Amino acid sequence: MNGPSGGPDDDAATASTTPPRNLTYGDHDQPPAAPCDSDFRAAFNAAQFAMAVVDHEGRVRSANRALGALLGTDPDALVAAPIADLTGIGTDRRTRSAYHEALRGRTDRMSCTRRLKHADGHSLWAEITVTPTTPVSDAEEGRALLSVVDISERRALQKRLRHLQMHDPVTRLPNRALFFERLSAALRETATGRVGLCYLDLDGFKAVNDTLGHRVGDRLLEAVARRLASCVENDGHLVARLGGDEFAVLVESTADTAQVTGLAQSVLRALQQPIDLAGQRLAVSASIGVVERAAAGTTATCLMQAADTTLYWAKADGKGRWTLFDPERNAHRVTRQALSSTLRPALERGEFALEYQPIVGLDDETLHGAEALVRWRHPRFGTLGPDRFIGLAEENGAIVPLGRWVLDASCRQARQWLDDRPHNPVYVSVNVAVRQVWDSDLVADVERILDDTGLPPGLLQLELTESAVMGSAGRPLQALQALSEMGVRIAIDDFGTGYSNLAYLSRLPVRALKLDGTFVSGFRTARHENPADETIVTALVQLAHELGLTVTAECVEGREQAERLRGIGCDTGQGYYYARPMPAPSLTAWLSRAST
Repeated sequence: MNGPSGGPDDDAATASTTPPRNLTYGDHDQPPAAPCDSDFRAAFNAAQFAMAVVDHEGRVRSANRALGALLGTDPDALVAAPIADLTGIGTDRRTRSAYHEALRGRTDRMSCTRRLKHADGHSLWAEITVTPTTPVSDAEEGRALLSVVDISERRALQKRLRHLQMHDPVTRLPNRALFFERLSAALRETATGRVGLCYLDLDGFKAVNDTLGHRVGDRLLEAVARRLASCVENDGHLVARLGGDEFAVLVESTADTAQVTGLAQSVLRALQQPIDLAGQRLAVSASIGVVERAAAGTTATCLMQAADTTLYWAKADGKGRWTLFDPERNAHRVTRQALSSTLRPALERGEFALEYQPIVGLDDETLHGAEALVRWRHPRFGTLGPDRFIGLAEENGAIVPLGRWVLDASCRQARQWLDDRPHNPVYVSVNVAVRQVWDSDLVADVERILDDTGLPPGLLQLELTESAVMGSAGRPLQALQALSEMGVRIAIDDFGTGYSNLAYLSRLPVRALKLDGTFVSGFRTARHENPADETIVTALVQLAHELGLTVTAECVEGREQAERLRGIGCDTGQGYYYARPMPAPSLTAWLSRAST
Protein backbone atom coordinates (compact mmCIF):
# COMPACT_ATOMS: atom_id res chain seq x y z
CA MET A 1 0.00 0.00 0.00
CA ASN A 2 1.09 3.55 -0.54
CA GLY A 3 2.69 5.10 2.54
CA PRO A 4 3.43 8.71 3.35
CA SER A 5 7.00 8.50 2.06
CA GLY A 6 6.42 5.94 -0.62
CA GLY A 7 6.66 6.62 -4.41
CA PRO A 8 5.82 4.87 -7.58
CA ASP A 9 8.94 2.70 -7.58
CA ASP A 10 8.15 1.29 -4.14
CA ASP A 11 4.64 0.43 -5.23
CA ALA A 12 5.89 -1.47 -8.29
CA ALA A 13 8.35 -3.49 -6.26
CA THR A 14 5.73 -4.46 -3.71
CA ALA A 15 3.33 -5.48 -6.36
CA SER A 16 5.96 -7.66 -7.95
CA THR A 17 6.92 -9.45 -4.72
CA THR A 18 3.73 -9.46 -2.68
CA PRO A 19 0.69 -11.32 -3.88
CA PRO A 20 -2.42 -9.12 -4.03
CA ARG A 21 -4.94 -9.45 -1.28
CA ASN A 22 -7.68 -11.98 -2.14
CA LEU A 23 -10.93 -10.05 -1.94
CA THR A 24 -12.96 -13.23 -1.63
CA TYR A 25 -11.10 -15.41 0.77
CA GLY A 26 -9.15 -12.89 2.90
CA ASP A 27 -5.44 -12.54 3.57
CA HIS A 28 -4.96 -15.83 5.41
CA ASP A 29 -7.16 -18.08 3.15
CA GLN A 30 -5.88 -20.09 0.16
CA PRO A 31 -7.67 -20.03 -3.23
CA PRO A 32 -9.51 -23.23 -4.20
CA ALA A 33 -7.65 -25.89 -6.05
CA ALA A 34 -8.24 -26.31 -9.80
CA PRO A 35 -10.97 -28.89 -10.53
CA CYS A 36 -9.66 -32.30 -11.44
CA ASP A 37 -10.84 -34.54 -14.29
CA SER A 38 -13.04 -36.58 -11.96
CA ASP A 39 -14.97 -33.41 -11.05
CA PHE A 40 -15.70 -32.71 -14.70
CA ARG A 41 -16.79 -36.30 -15.25
CA ALA A 42 -19.13 -36.16 -12.26
CA ALA A 43 -20.69 -32.93 -13.52
CA PHE A 44 -20.95 -34.41 -17.04
CA ASN A 45 -22.82 -37.48 -15.79
CA ALA A 46 -25.07 -35.53 -13.44
CA ALA A 47 -26.08 -32.93 -16.03
CA GLN A 48 -29.75 -32.78 -17.02
CA PHE A 49 -28.81 -32.09 -20.62
CA ALA A 50 -28.09 -35.03 -22.88
CA MET A 51 -24.44 -34.83 -23.96
CA ALA A 52 -21.61 -36.88 -25.41
CA VAL A 53 -17.93 -36.28 -26.09
CA VAL A 54 -17.04 -37.07 -29.70
CA ASP A 55 -13.60 -37.75 -31.18
CA HIS A 56 -12.30 -36.26 -34.41
CA GLU A 57 -13.75 -39.17 -36.39
CA GLY A 58 -17.23 -38.49 -35.06
CA ARG A 59 -17.42 -41.48 -32.69
CA VAL A 60 -18.71 -41.27 -29.14
CA ARG A 61 -15.92 -41.28 -26.55
CA SER A 62 -18.30 -40.99 -23.64
CA ALA A 63 -22.01 -40.30 -23.13
CA ASN A 64 -23.79 -39.07 -20.02
CA ARG A 65 -26.78 -40.64 -18.32
CA ALA A 66 -29.18 -37.98 -19.69
CA LEU A 67 -28.34 -39.01 -23.25
CA GLY A 68 -28.82 -42.67 -22.40
CA ALA A 69 -32.21 -41.91 -20.82
CA LEU A 70 -33.25 -39.83 -23.81
CA LEU A 71 -32.53 -42.73 -26.17
CA GLY A 72 -33.60 -45.46 -23.74
CA THR A 73 -30.21 -47.21 -23.59
CA ASP A 74 -27.12 -47.62 -21.39
CA PRO A 75 -24.75 -44.68 -21.99
CA ASP A 76 -21.80 -47.10 -22.14
CA ALA A 77 -23.49 -48.87 -25.05
CA LEU A 78 -23.19 -45.65 -27.04
CA VAL A 79 -19.40 -45.54 -26.82
CA ALA A 80 -17.69 -45.89 -30.22
CA ALA A 81 -21.01 -45.40 -32.04
CA PRO A 82 -20.82 -42.89 -34.94
CA ILE A 83 -23.01 -39.94 -34.03
CA ALA A 84 -23.92 -39.48 -37.68
CA ASP A 85 -25.78 -42.81 -37.47
CA LEU A 86 -26.96 -42.24 -33.94
CA THR A 87 -28.60 -38.88 -34.65
CA GLY A 88 -29.28 -39.03 -38.38
CA ILE A 89 -27.25 -35.91 -39.15
CA GLY A 90 -25.50 -37.69 -41.98
CA THR A 91 -28.66 -38.32 -44.00
CA ASP A 92 -28.44 -35.19 -46.18
CA ARG A 93 -25.41 -33.70 -47.86
CA ARG A 94 -25.75 -30.17 -46.55
CA THR A 95 -26.05 -31.17 -42.88
CA ARG A 96 -23.29 -33.79 -43.23
CA SER A 97 -20.94 -31.16 -44.66
CA ALA A 98 -21.68 -28.73 -41.82
CA TYR A 99 -21.14 -31.51 -39.29
CA HIS A 100 -17.67 -32.38 -40.67
CA GLU A 101 -16.73 -28.70 -40.71
CA ALA A 102 -17.57 -28.50 -37.00
CA LEU A 103 -15.61 -31.67 -36.21
CA ARG A 104 -12.53 -30.18 -37.86
CA GLY A 105 -12.94 -26.98 -35.87
CA ARG A 106 -13.54 -24.86 -38.96
CA THR A 107 -16.85 -23.55 -37.63
CA ASP A 108 -17.88 -22.64 -34.11
CA ARG A 109 -20.83 -25.05 -34.12
CA MET A 110 -23.49 -26.77 -36.19
CA SER A 111 -27.09 -27.34 -35.26
CA CYS A 112 -30.02 -29.18 -36.80
CA THR A 113 -33.34 -30.77 -35.90
CA ARG A 114 -33.85 -34.51 -36.27
CA ARG A 115 -36.40 -37.14 -35.41
CA LEU A 116 -34.85 -39.77 -33.13
CA LYS A 117 -36.01 -43.24 -32.16
CA HIS A 118 -36.31 -44.29 -28.51
CA ALA A 119 -35.46 -47.88 -27.62
CA ASP A 120 -39.12 -48.61 -26.77
CA GLY A 121 -40.18 -47.64 -30.30
CA HIS A 122 -41.62 -44.16 -29.85
CA SER A 123 -40.03 -41.26 -31.69
CA LEU A 124 -39.07 -37.82 -30.48
CA TRP A 125 -37.93 -34.59 -32.04
CA ALA A 126 -34.55 -33.31 -30.91
CA GLU A 127 -32.34 -30.31 -31.53
CA ILE A 128 -28.79 -31.57 -32.07
CA THR A 129 -25.72 -29.37 -31.65
CA VAL A 130 -22.07 -30.23 -32.30
CA THR A 131 -19.53 -27.80 -30.79
CA PRO A 132 -15.77 -28.32 -31.30
CA THR A 133 -13.50 -28.03 -28.19
CA THR A 134 -9.99 -26.57 -28.05
CA PRO A 135 -7.21 -29.17 -27.66
CA VAL A 136 -5.09 -28.79 -24.48
CA SER A 137 -1.87 -29.44 -26.41
CA ASP A 138 -0.76 -29.77 -30.01
CA ALA A 139 -0.39 -33.50 -29.49
CA GLU A 140 -4.00 -33.96 -28.41
CA GLU A 141 -6.54 -34.80 -31.08
CA GLY A 142 -9.54 -32.56 -31.54
CA ARG A 143 -12.81 -33.37 -29.85
CA ALA A 144 -16.34 -32.04 -29.96
CA LEU A 145 -19.25 -31.86 -27.60
CA LEU A 146 -22.56 -33.30 -28.76
CA SER A 147 -25.69 -31.97 -27.06
CA VAL A 148 -29.22 -33.25 -27.67
CA VAL A 149 -32.36 -31.40 -26.48
CA ASP A 150 -35.80 -32.99 -26.62
CA ILE A 151 -38.10 -30.49 -28.38
CA SER A 152 -41.05 -32.84 -28.92
CA GLU A 153 -43.46 -30.80 -26.79
CA ARG A 154 -42.37 -27.57 -28.39
CA ARG A 155 -42.71 -29.14 -31.81
CA ALA A 156 -46.19 -30.44 -31.00
CA LEU A 157 -47.22 -26.98 -29.77
CA GLN A 158 -45.89 -25.39 -32.93
CA LYS A 159 -47.81 -27.93 -34.99
CA ARG A 160 -51.04 -27.15 -33.13
CA LEU A 161 -50.48 -23.42 -33.52
CA ARG A 162 -49.75 -23.82 -37.23
CA HIS A 163 -52.93 -25.84 -37.65
CA LEU A 164 -54.92 -23.07 -35.99
CA GLN A 165 -53.14 -20.49 -38.11
CA MET A 166 -53.68 -22.36 -41.37
CA HIS A 167 -57.29 -23.54 -40.94
CA ASP A 168 -60.63 -21.81 -40.97
CA PRO A 169 -62.31 -21.89 -37.53
CA VAL A 170 -65.85 -22.21 -38.94
CA THR A 171 -65.45 -25.00 -41.51
CA ARG A 172 -62.12 -26.43 -40.25
CA LEU A 173 -60.95 -26.44 -43.83
CA PRO A 174 -57.54 -25.12 -44.89
CA ASN A 175 -57.66 -21.35 -45.12
CA ARG A 176 -56.35 -18.92 -47.71
CA ALA A 177 -52.77 -18.97 -46.41
CA LEU A 178 -52.47 -22.77 -46.54
CA PHE A 179 -54.22 -22.88 -49.91
CA PHE A 180 -51.70 -20.52 -51.49
CA GLU A 181 -48.85 -22.46 -49.88
CA ARG A 182 -50.11 -25.70 -51.41
CA LEU A 183 -50.87 -24.03 -54.75
CA SER A 184 -47.34 -22.63 -54.99
CA ALA A 185 -45.90 -26.05 -54.15
CA ALA A 186 -48.14 -27.72 -56.75
CA LEU A 187 -46.90 -25.36 -59.46
CA ARG A 188 -43.32 -26.39 -58.62
CA GLU A 189 -43.85 -30.11 -58.12
CA THR A 190 -46.86 -31.24 -60.19
CA ALA A 191 -46.34 -34.75 -61.56
CA THR A 192 -48.20 -34.17 -64.83
CA GLY A 193 -46.96 -30.64 -65.42
CA ARG A 194 -50.51 -29.26 -65.18
CA VAL A 195 -52.71 -27.96 -62.37
CA GLY A 196 -56.43 -27.32 -62.07
CA LEU A 197 -58.59 -25.13 -59.89
CA CYS A 198 -62.30 -24.77 -59.15
CA TYR A 199 -63.03 -21.39 -57.55
CA LEU A 200 -66.60 -21.18 -56.29
CA ASP A 201 -68.86 -18.67 -54.65
CA LEU A 202 -72.28 -19.41 -53.14
CA ASP A 203 -75.20 -17.71 -54.86
CA GLY A 204 -77.41 -15.67 -52.56
CA PHE A 205 -75.45 -16.39 -49.36
CA LYS A 206 -75.81 -12.79 -48.16
CA ALA A 207 -79.59 -13.20 -48.08
CA VAL A 208 -79.19 -16.14 -45.64
CA ASN A 209 -77.08 -14.04 -43.29
CA ASP A 210 -79.44 -11.09 -43.54
CA THR A 211 -82.67 -13.04 -42.97
CA LEU A 212 -81.65 -15.97 -40.73
CA GLY A 213 -78.60 -14.55 -38.98
CA HIS A 214 -74.86 -15.22 -39.08
CA ARG A 215 -75.10 -18.31 -36.87
CA VAL A 216 -77.28 -20.06 -39.44
CA GLY A 217 -74.96 -18.70 -42.13
CA ASP A 218 -71.97 -20.32 -40.40
CA ARG A 219 -73.83 -23.63 -40.15
CA LEU A 220 -74.60 -23.41 -43.85
CA LEU A 221 -70.90 -22.89 -44.57
CA GLU A 222 -70.08 -25.96 -42.45
CA ALA A 223 -72.58 -28.04 -44.41
CA VAL A 224 -71.18 -26.81 -47.73
CA ALA A 225 -67.66 -27.62 -46.56
CA ARG A 226 -68.69 -31.19 -45.73
CA ARG A 227 -70.25 -31.65 -49.15
CA LEU A 228 -67.18 -30.29 -50.89
CA ALA A 229 -64.94 -32.60 -48.88
CA SER A 230 -67.12 -35.56 -49.82
CA CYS A 231 -66.66 -34.72 -53.51
CA VAL A 232 -62.89 -35.17 -53.28
CA GLU A 233 -62.49 -37.72 -50.49
CA ASN A 234 -61.41 -40.45 -52.94
CA ASP A 235 -59.02 -38.20 -54.88
CA GLY A 236 -57.19 -36.29 -52.15
CA HIS A 237 -57.73 -32.87 -53.71
CA LEU A 238 -57.38 -29.87 -51.42
CA VAL A 239 -60.58 -28.06 -50.43
CA ALA A 240 -60.12 -24.64 -48.81
CA ARG A 241 -62.27 -21.78 -47.65
CA LEU A 242 -60.74 -18.58 -48.97
CA GLY A 243 -63.02 -16.24 -47.03
CA GLY A 244 -66.69 -15.30 -46.82
CA ASP A 245 -68.64 -17.74 -48.99
CA GLU A 246 -65.71 -18.42 -51.34
CA PHE A 247 -64.18 -21.90 -51.60
CA ALA A 248 -61.53 -23.46 -53.81
CA VAL A 249 -60.71 -27.00 -54.85
CA LEU A 250 -57.12 -27.56 -55.98
CA VAL A 251 -56.22 -30.42 -58.31
CA GLU A 252 -52.47 -30.57 -57.96
CA SER A 253 -51.75 -32.80 -60.98
CA THR A 254 -54.40 -32.81 -63.70
CA ALA A 255 -54.69 -35.17 -66.62
CA ASP A 256 -56.76 -32.81 -68.78
CA THR A 257 -59.42 -30.11 -68.68
CA ALA A 258 -62.22 -32.68 -68.56
CA GLN A 259 -61.02 -33.85 -65.14
CA VAL A 260 -61.50 -30.40 -63.61
CA THR A 261 -64.76 -29.59 -65.38
CA GLY A 262 -66.10 -32.98 -64.29
CA LEU A 263 -65.18 -32.12 -60.71
CA ALA A 264 -66.99 -28.78 -61.04
CA GLN A 265 -70.10 -30.58 -62.26
CA SER A 266 -69.90 -32.97 -59.30
CA VAL A 267 -69.69 -30.03 -56.91
CA LEU A 268 -72.77 -28.42 -58.46
CA ARG A 269 -74.74 -31.68 -58.11
CA ALA A 270 -73.64 -32.07 -54.48
CA LEU A 271 -74.78 -28.55 -53.62
CA GLN A 272 -78.13 -28.83 -55.39
CA GLN A 273 -79.61 -30.99 -52.65
CA PRO A 274 -81.42 -28.86 -50.00
CA ILE A 275 -79.73 -28.43 -46.63
CA ASP A 276 -81.75 -28.71 -43.40
CA LEU A 277 -80.79 -25.96 -40.96
CA ALA A 278 -82.65 -24.35 -38.08
CA GLY A 279 -85.80 -26.24 -38.99
CA GLN A 280 -85.67 -24.97 -42.55
CA ARG A 281 -84.70 -26.56 -45.84
CA LEU A 282 -82.32 -24.20 -47.58
CA ALA A 283 -81.64 -24.46 -51.30
CA VAL A 284 -78.10 -23.45 -52.20
CA SER A 285 -76.30 -23.12 -55.48
CA ALA A 286 -72.86 -21.97 -56.52
CA SER A 287 -71.08 -20.35 -59.43
CA ILE A 288 -67.73 -21.91 -60.29
CA GLY A 289 -64.78 -20.58 -62.24
CA VAL A 290 -62.66 -23.41 -63.67
CA VAL A 291 -59.01 -23.03 -64.71
CA GLU A 292 -56.76 -25.82 -65.98
CA ARG A 293 -53.37 -25.09 -67.48
CA ALA A 294 -49.69 -25.98 -67.65
CA ALA A 295 -47.80 -25.12 -64.47
CA ALA A 296 -44.79 -23.82 -66.37
CA GLY A 297 -44.96 -20.11 -67.04
CA THR A 298 -47.69 -19.32 -64.54
CA THR A 299 -47.79 -18.26 -60.89
CA ALA A 300 -50.23 -18.68 -58.05
CA THR A 301 -51.29 -15.06 -58.45
CA CYS A 302 -51.90 -15.41 -62.20
CA LEU A 303 -53.86 -18.61 -61.68
CA MET A 304 -56.09 -17.01 -59.06
CA GLN A 305 -56.66 -13.94 -61.24
CA ALA A 306 -57.81 -16.22 -64.05
CA ALA A 307 -60.05 -18.15 -61.65
CA ASP A 308 -61.55 -14.95 -60.26
CA THR A 309 -62.26 -13.66 -63.76
CA THR A 310 -63.89 -16.95 -64.73
CA LEU A 311 -66.01 -16.96 -61.58
CA TYR A 312 -67.24 -13.49 -62.54
CA TRP A 313 -68.20 -14.86 -65.97
CA ALA A 314 -70.14 -17.70 -64.35
CA LYS A 315 -72.05 -15.16 -62.25
CA ALA A 316 -72.70 -12.93 -65.24
CA ASP A 317 -73.85 -15.87 -67.37
CA GLY A 318 -76.67 -16.67 -64.96
CA LYS A 319 -75.20 -18.23 -61.78
CA GLY A 320 -75.60 -21.84 -60.68
CA ARG A 321 -73.10 -23.01 -63.29
CA TRP A 322 -69.44 -23.55 -64.00
CA THR A 323 -67.50 -21.62 -66.65
CA LEU A 324 -64.14 -22.60 -68.11
CA PHE A 325 -61.43 -19.98 -68.51
CA ASP A 326 -61.30 -18.72 -72.09
CA PRO A 327 -58.06 -16.95 -73.10
CA GLU A 328 -59.77 -15.14 -75.98
CA ARG A 329 -62.58 -13.88 -73.76
CA ASN A 330 -60.03 -12.85 -71.17
CA ALA A 331 -58.00 -10.98 -73.80
CA HIS A 332 -61.15 -9.07 -74.70
CA ARG A 333 -61.70 -8.25 -71.02
CA VAL A 334 -58.09 -7.08 -70.63
CA THR A 335 -58.47 -4.94 -73.74
CA ARG A 336 -61.67 -3.40 -72.37
CA GLN A 337 -59.92 -2.62 -69.12
CA ALA A 338 -56.97 -1.08 -70.95
CA LEU A 339 -59.30 1.05 -73.07
CA SER A 340 -61.39 2.11 -70.09
CA SER A 341 -58.37 3.23 -68.07
CA THR A 342 -56.91 5.30 -70.93
CA LEU A 343 -60.06 7.00 -72.25
CA ARG A 344 -59.58 10.30 -70.47
CA PRO A 345 -55.82 10.59 -71.14
CA ALA A 346 -56.51 9.75 -74.81
CA LEU A 347 -58.94 12.65 -75.04
CA GLU A 348 -56.30 14.96 -73.58
CA ARG A 349 -53.75 13.66 -76.11
CA GLY A 350 -56.08 14.35 -79.02
CA GLU A 351 -56.46 10.71 -80.11
CA PHE A 352 -60.15 11.09 -81.06
CA ALA A 353 -61.42 12.18 -84.46
CA LEU A 354 -64.77 12.62 -86.17
CA GLU A 355 -66.11 11.12 -89.36
CA TYR A 356 -69.38 12.11 -90.96
CA GLN A 357 -71.99 10.02 -92.81
CA PRO A 358 -74.45 11.82 -95.11
CA ILE A 359 -78.20 11.80 -94.42
CA VAL A 360 -79.86 12.03 -97.80
CA GLY A 361 -83.41 12.83 -98.91
CA LEU A 362 -85.01 9.70 -100.36
CA ASP A 363 -87.11 11.59 -102.89
CA ASP A 364 -84.35 13.66 -104.56
CA GLU A 365 -81.13 12.24 -102.97
CA THR A 366 -80.02 15.70 -101.86
CA LEU A 367 -77.93 16.11 -98.72
CA HIS A 368 -79.96 17.11 -95.67
CA GLY A 369 -77.49 16.44 -92.88
CA ALA A 370 -74.56 14.39 -91.63
CA GLU A 371 -74.18 12.23 -88.57
CA ALA A 372 -70.99 12.79 -86.58
CA LEU A 373 -69.34 9.49 -85.65
CA VAL A 374 -66.41 9.49 -83.25
CA ARG A 375 -63.31 7.37 -83.89
CA TRP A 376 -60.45 6.57 -81.53
CA ARG A 377 -57.06 6.56 -83.27
CA HIS A 378 -55.54 4.25 -80.70
CA PRO A 379 -51.72 3.96 -80.83
CA ARG A 380 -51.87 0.23 -80.03
CA PHE A 381 -55.21 -1.10 -81.31
CA GLY A 382 -55.60 1.07 -84.39
CA THR A 383 -58.78 2.93 -85.32
CA LEU A 384 -61.67 1.96 -83.07
CA GLY A 385 -65.35 2.57 -83.81
CA PRO A 386 -67.75 3.87 -81.14
CA ASP A 387 -69.04 0.36 -80.43
CA ARG A 388 -65.63 -0.45 -78.90
CA PHE A 389 -65.45 2.38 -76.36
CA ILE A 390 -68.69 4.38 -75.96
CA GLY A 391 -70.11 1.79 -73.55
CA LEU A 392 -66.90 1.96 -71.51
CA ALA A 393 -67.05 5.75 -71.49
CA GLU A 394 -70.61 5.62 -70.18
CA GLU A 395 -69.55 3.21 -67.42
CA ASN A 396 -66.60 5.26 -66.14
CA GLY A 397 -68.03 8.74 -66.75
CA ALA A 398 -65.59 9.68 -69.53
CA ILE A 399 -68.62 10.08 -71.81
CA VAL A 400 -69.20 13.56 -70.35
CA PRO A 401 -65.92 15.20 -71.49
CA LEU A 402 -65.85 13.06 -74.65
CA GLY A 403 -69.44 13.99 -75.55
CA ARG A 404 -68.70 17.66 -74.90
CA TRP A 405 -65.71 17.46 -77.26
CA VAL A 406 -67.78 15.74 -79.98
CA LEU A 407 -70.48 18.41 -79.68
CA ASP A 408 -67.97 21.23 -79.95
CA ALA A 409 -66.00 19.74 -82.87
CA SER A 410 -69.09 18.77 -84.88
CA CYS A 411 -70.75 22.18 -84.39
CA ARG A 412 -67.59 23.94 -85.57
CA GLN A 413 -67.53 21.74 -88.64
CA ALA A 414 -71.23 22.40 -89.34
CA ARG A 415 -70.55 26.13 -89.08
CA GLN A 416 -67.78 25.79 -91.63
CA TRP A 417 -70.13 23.98 -94.03
CA LEU A 418 -72.67 26.74 -93.52
CA ASP A 419 -70.07 29.37 -94.36
CA ASP A 420 -69.07 27.43 -97.49
CA ARG A 421 -72.67 26.73 -98.63
CA PRO A 422 -74.95 29.34 -97.02
CA HIS A 423 -77.78 28.67 -99.50
CA ASN A 424 -77.80 24.88 -98.87
CA PRO A 425 -77.39 24.46 -95.09
CA VAL A 426 -76.59 21.00 -93.71
CA TYR A 427 -77.45 20.02 -90.16
CA VAL A 428 -75.10 17.90 -88.04
CA SER A 429 -76.51 15.04 -85.98
CA VAL A 430 -74.71 14.13 -82.74
CA ASN A 431 -75.32 11.12 -80.50
CA VAL A 432 -75.93 11.94 -76.84
CA ALA A 433 -75.83 9.46 -73.95
CA VAL A 434 -78.33 9.78 -71.10
CA ARG A 435 -75.42 10.03 -68.65
CA GLN A 436 -74.45 13.29 -70.34
CA VAL A 437 -77.82 14.66 -69.27
CA TRP A 438 -77.55 13.37 -65.71
CA ASP A 439 -73.86 14.07 -65.03
CA SER A 440 -73.49 17.43 -66.75
CA ASP A 441 -75.51 20.45 -67.69
CA LEU A 442 -76.15 19.47 -71.30
CA VAL A 443 -78.38 22.48 -71.94
CA ALA A 444 -75.67 24.89 -70.79
CA ASP A 445 -73.03 23.01 -72.80
CA VAL A 446 -75.10 23.18 -76.00
CA GLU A 447 -75.95 26.83 -75.47
CA ARG A 448 -72.30 27.75 -74.92
CA ILE A 449 -71.08 25.76 -77.93
CA LEU A 450 -73.71 27.27 -80.22
CA ASP A 451 -72.72 30.76 -79.02
CA ASP A 452 -69.01 30.02 -79.51
CA THR A 453 -69.43 28.57 -82.99
CA GLY A 454 -72.29 30.76 -84.21
CA LEU A 455 -74.17 27.70 -85.48
CA PRO A 456 -77.95 28.20 -85.69
CA PRO A 457 -79.72 25.81 -83.27
CA GLY A 458 -81.82 24.38 -86.09
CA LEU A 459 -78.66 22.92 -87.70
CA LEU A 460 -77.90 20.79 -84.65
CA GLN A 461 -79.71 17.49 -84.13
CA LEU A 462 -79.18 15.49 -80.95
CA GLU A 463 -79.80 11.73 -81.14
CA LEU A 464 -80.79 9.72 -78.06
CA THR A 465 -81.60 6.02 -78.02
CA GLU A 466 -85.22 4.98 -77.87
CA SER A 467 -84.96 3.35 -74.43
CA ALA A 468 -83.32 6.48 -73.00
CA VAL A 469 -85.93 8.86 -74.36
CA MET A 470 -88.92 6.66 -73.49
CA GLY A 471 -87.78 6.43 -69.90
CA SER A 472 -87.05 10.13 -69.61
CA ALA A 473 -88.50 11.89 -66.60
CA GLY A 474 -87.42 14.66 -64.30
CA ARG A 475 -84.12 16.21 -65.29
CA PRO A 476 -83.67 14.41 -68.67
CA LEU A 477 -87.15 15.40 -69.82
CA GLN A 478 -86.63 18.99 -68.67
CA ALA A 479 -83.35 19.11 -70.59
CA LEU A 480 -84.99 17.82 -73.77
CA GLN A 481 -87.76 20.41 -73.43
CA ALA A 482 -85.24 23.22 -72.95
CA LEU A 483 -83.15 22.11 -75.93
CA SER A 484 -86.23 21.87 -78.13
CA GLU A 485 -87.36 25.34 -77.09
CA MET A 486 -83.88 26.56 -77.99
CA GLY A 487 -84.49 25.30 -81.52
CA VAL A 488 -82.30 22.18 -81.39
CA ARG A 489 -83.71 19.14 -83.19
CA ILE A 490 -84.27 16.02 -81.01
CA ALA A 491 -84.21 12.61 -82.72
CA ILE A 492 -84.72 9.06 -81.49
CA ASP A 493 -81.93 6.77 -82.67
CA ASP A 494 -82.33 3.03 -83.39
CA PHE A 495 -86.12 3.28 -83.30
CA GLY A 496 -87.85 -0.10 -83.50
CA THR A 497 -85.50 -1.92 -81.12
CA GLY A 498 -87.06 -0.72 -77.86
CA TYR A 499 -90.49 0.35 -76.69
CA SER A 500 -91.81 1.71 -80.03
CA ASN A 501 -94.39 3.65 -78.02
CA LEU A 502 -95.66 6.28 -80.44
CA ALA A 503 -98.35 7.48 -78.02
CA TYR A 504 -95.60 8.43 -75.57
CA LEU A 505 -93.77 10.24 -78.34
CA SER A 506 -96.59 12.77 -78.57
CA ARG A 507 -95.62 14.04 -75.12
CA LEU A 508 -91.91 14.38 -75.92
CA PRO A 509 -90.17 17.23 -77.83
CA VAL A 510 -89.03 14.81 -80.57
CA ARG A 511 -88.84 15.87 -84.22
CA ALA A 512 -87.34 12.84 -85.95
CA LEU A 513 -87.20 9.04 -85.80
CA LYS A 514 -84.31 6.98 -87.11
CA LEU A 515 -85.46 3.45 -87.92
CA ASP A 516 -82.92 0.86 -86.80
CA GLY A 517 -81.09 -0.90 -89.62
CA THR A 518 -82.12 -4.36 -88.47
CA PHE A 519 -85.74 -3.25 -88.51
CA VAL A 520 -85.66 -2.47 -92.24
CA SER A 521 -83.13 -5.10 -93.37
CA GLY A 522 -85.88 -7.06 -95.12
CA PHE A 523 -86.31 -4.24 -97.63
CA ARG A 524 -83.06 -5.21 -99.37
CA THR A 525 -84.78 -7.72 -101.66
CA ALA A 526 -87.57 -7.32 -104.20
CA ARG A 527 -89.89 -9.48 -102.16
CA HIS A 528 -90.10 -9.03 -98.38
CA GLU A 529 -89.47 -12.27 -96.48
CA ASN A 530 -92.16 -11.38 -93.97
CA PRO A 531 -94.88 -9.10 -95.42
CA ALA A 532 -96.02 -8.25 -91.88
CA ASP A 533 -92.72 -6.42 -91.28
CA GLU A 534 -93.37 -4.10 -94.20
CA THR A 535 -96.89 -3.47 -92.94
CA ILE A 536 -95.56 -2.57 -89.48
CA VAL A 537 -92.90 -0.23 -90.86
CA THR A 538 -95.45 1.43 -93.12
CA ALA A 539 -97.79 1.97 -90.16
CA LEU A 540 -94.95 3.40 -88.04
CA VAL A 541 -94.00 5.87 -90.76
CA GLN A 542 -97.61 6.99 -91.22
CA LEU A 543 -98.16 7.43 -87.49
CA ALA A 544 -94.88 9.33 -87.17
CA HIS A 545 -95.97 11.70 -89.92
CA GLU A 546 -99.33 12.17 -88.17
CA LEU A 547 -97.35 13.27 -85.12
CA GLY A 548 -95.34 15.71 -87.20
CA LEU A 549 -92.14 13.64 -87.11
CA THR A 550 -89.74 12.96 -89.94
CA VAL A 551 -88.40 9.43 -90.46
CA THR A 552 -84.83 8.45 -91.38
CA ALA A 553 -84.05 4.90 -92.47
CA GLU A 554 -80.61 3.72 -91.35
CA CYS A 555 -78.35 1.18 -93.08
CA VAL A 556 -79.61 1.74 -96.61
CA GLU A 557 -77.35 -0.47 -98.70
CA GLY A 558 -78.89 -0.58 -102.20
CA ARG A 559 -81.03 1.29 -104.73
CA GLU A 560 -83.91 -1.17 -104.53
CA GLN A 561 -83.99 -0.84 -100.75
CA ALA A 562 -83.95 2.97 -101.00
CA GLU A 563 -86.80 2.95 -103.52
CA ARG A 564 -88.98 0.67 -101.36
CA LEU A 565 -88.33 2.83 -98.27
CA ARG A 566 -89.20 5.93 -100.26
CA GLY A 567 -92.36 4.20 -101.42
CA ILE A 568 -93.63 3.66 -97.88
CA GLY A 569 -92.96 7.28 -96.93
CA CYS A 570 -89.50 7.46 -95.27
CA ASP A 571 -88.13 10.97 -95.58
CA THR A 572 -84.38 10.47 -95.49
CA GLY A 573 -81.92 7.62 -95.68
CA GLN A 574 -78.46 6.94 -94.39
CA GLY A 575 -76.13 4.08 -95.29
CA TYR A 576 -73.41 2.67 -97.52
CA TYR A 577 -75.60 3.09 -100.61
CA TYR A 578 -75.01 6.83 -100.35
CA ALA A 579 -71.64 6.99 -98.63
CA ARG A 580 -69.57 5.47 -95.89
CA PRO A 581 -68.54 7.61 -92.91
CA MET A 582 -65.69 9.91 -93.99
CA PRO A 583 -63.47 12.66 -92.58
CA ALA A 584 -64.76 16.22 -92.84
CA PRO A 585 -62.57 17.20 -95.83
CA SER A 586 -63.83 14.18 -97.79
CA LEU A 587 -67.44 15.08 -97.03
CA THR A 588 -66.76 18.66 -98.13
CA ALA A 589 -65.48 17.32 -101.45
CA TRP A 590 -68.50 14.98 -101.63
CA LEU A 591 -70.78 17.99 -101.13
CA SER A 592 -69.07 19.80 -103.99
CA ARG A 593 -69.52 16.87 -106.35
CA ALA A 594 -73.15 16.40 -105.32
CA SER A 595 -73.97 20.04 -106.03
CA THR A 596 -72.53 20.00 -109.56
